[in-house]
Amino acid sequence: MIDVGDFPRILSVAKARADVAGFAGRRAESAARGRLRGLGLAAYIEAILGDQSETARLTLDADGGATLYVGTQSNGQGHETVFARMVAQATGLPEEAIRIVQGDSDAIPIGGGTGGSRSVTVQGTALRATLSVMQAAFASFLAAEWGAADVGFDGTAFGAQGSNLRLTWAEAAELARLRGRMDLLDHSQRIKLDGRSFPNGAHVAEVEIDPETGALVLCRYTVVDDFGTLIAPQLALGQVHGGIAQGFGQAVTEAAIHDPRGQLLTASFMDYALPRAGDFPGFDIHFEPVPSLMNPLGMKGCGEAGTVGALGAISNAVRDALAPAGVLRVDMPFTPVRVWHWLQEAASRP
Repeated sequence: MIDVGDFPRILSVAKARADVAGFAGRRAESAARGRLRGLGLAAYIEAILGDQSETARLTLDADGGATLYVGTQSNGQGHETVFARMVAQATGLPEEAIRIVQGDSDAIPIGGGTGGSRSVTVQGTALRATLSVMQAAFASFLAAEWGAADVGFDGTAFGAQGSNLRLTWAEAAELARLRGRMDLLDHSQRIKLDGRSFPNGAHVAEVEIDPETGALVLCRYTVVDDFGTLIAPQLALGQVHGGIAQGFGQAVTEAAIHDPRGQLLTASFMDYALPRAGDFPGFDIHFEPVPSLMNPLGMKGCGEAGTVGALGAISNAVRDALAPAGVLRVDMPFTPVRVWHWLQEAASRP
């Protein structure tokens, strides 16, 4: 069951931002230059998570910093930045004093790994639970130390209500160490989420094709995504950028070619065409978040979203561009020679 989403709003915003109303004019301008122009939409929804359980372990170290052990492993998405920021915001410790150890089974024996946009969603929830338990343990410890009935943490320091007694998280950890309360310095929690989340969105692509050569240009690209709560928007933006590039590569440039005997002819990047920066216009990427109901962070994830949307949007745009010329079926990859042959075949039909 899909937990939550505003799909009509996603489509409405995408239509407006992509200026669908102005497409007819842009197509006419392309035609005046002898080009074929097409518009393609792909609306996607995906289910994330995989393993719905995860463990986090946090230690407060003698140098005043902290070490977070997680069961996931970053593949370049920037998990370290997100986790360090979450710890810093919850404890008041500086981000640079927080070390992240990933996938070390000696330090954290159980972990679900990375995949399905589960890392920050499930791991972040486990981290939040660990921080909550650790904070409560310190509040109880300090209440006994100070003879106070109520000790809270205001984001900067622990304090006793009705007094000027205050200790930062690092100072509280040092006091615990002096008192021999090493149990306060190492906490771990394992959680299980109730269900999956469903990131969704819409991609709109515009392409222009030169019928003389079959060459394709990606002219405009618009994305409206609902990833739920965004903890690090810039990292999410970067993942969408990379996903679009990966989808474009698969749809347009990347072709594995074999000879009749099965010998791979595109075995190096001299022959296998990866997309380059010059292949892309500026992307218009916009977020319309509806927080998920299936995890306390409200996250939906974003890992595969850029690629899933790009494949469909670009394919539909190519189909739309070639249909007026009689090309009724297109198959990836849309390399110039393939597109040119489709146009020649259509032109030769009676």
